[in-house]
Amino acid sequence: MKGKVRLGGATLGRLQVAGRDDPWRRVQMGVVLLAAVVILGTAGYAALGLGPLDALYQTVTTVSTVGYRELGEADAEWKVFTVALILVGVGVALYTLSVLLETIVEGRLTDRLGRLRMEREIAEMTGHVIVCGWGRVGRTISSYLQGTGGDVVVVEQDPDRASAAGLAIVTGDATDDEVLVSAGIDRAATLIAALDTDAANLYVTLSARSRRPDLFILARARVDSAEPKLLQAGANRVVNPQLIGGARMAALATQPHVADFLDVVMHDGSLEFRLEEVLVPQGSALAGESLGEAGIQRRTGAMVLAVRKPSGAFVTNPPPDEVMTDGHVLIAIGTAEQLDALAEAAGPR
Repeated sequence: MKGKVRLGGATLGRLQVAGRDDPWRRVQMGVVLLAAVVILGTAGYAALGLGPLDALYQTVTTVSTVGYRELGEADAEWKVFTVALILVGVGVALYTLSVLLETIVEGRLTDRLGRLRMEREIAEMTGHVIVCGWGRVGRTISSYLQGTGGDVVVVEQDPDRASAAGLAIVTGDATDDEVLVSAGIDRAATLIAALDTDAANLYVTLSARSRRPDLFILARARVDSAEPKLLQAGANRVVNPQLIGGARMAALATQPHVADFLDVVMHDGSLEFRLEEVLVPQGSALAGESLGEAGIQRRTGAMVLAVRKPSGAFVTNPPPDEVMTDGHVLIAIGTAEQLDALAEAAGPR
């Protein structure tokens, strides 16, 4: 997971904190320099007449300032080489030790281990939801998805903004393809583009659709004119929060009890009943049967409120003679057990 993120002309590690020096880069540099000193010191002492093991031993004791004893004849060349090795080697060793201690003391080690653990968690996720953007809309979406028990990966450019998410986070620009790969787009079920601008959401939608033709993409639109562009770019659904907010306020003004009930059923979870959709897949046991013949409510206890045909048309309060086929979606209400029974009844024969 070592891709790049371009932010304001700078190139940063994708999971690296933007705008800060990565202490682990300095630790790695110190280790590399220390290894180079040991290799050069071993080669130098070997050239002065020591065997490979003795040359390595002499180098380590010299660089570490142990100074146990000289294994060779301390002539002028030996002394000059040893002095140079001490000056360079001790300096490199102290630099490496200091940056390592700084990293540990400042808690960077814990942060690094936490990022590695998060990378492993994301790598193991399948069928998760990627939320691009940790603004007000992104936080609301993620909070609801968490409540449903689904796996969520947040992509956010500002590490300080995303640090309190309590979710798996990829710090970087969501418009970068490699950042989406780090978020597990190849294994995700849904991507939600909830960035601050329509242009950014359009770019994310294009990138995600080109990589995953089968991915379900939900995009946020700030203005009405952006909706057809996002749909053309590959979004399955486009949502304008301002329009939905206005419709919600109008519903509360005219039918507050209905609006509250739908909110509780859909989002609250405090009621025993839930409103869910159940797909009639290919080869379903319900395919070819009417609602009356299937006896769904009698068999499962769930009530079918509406049916969405494969063409996209809705049939509300469907009659008993409504025939179900592959691709039908049943909108049903019931308890968790009843809805699970309905999903099982709609499964393959």
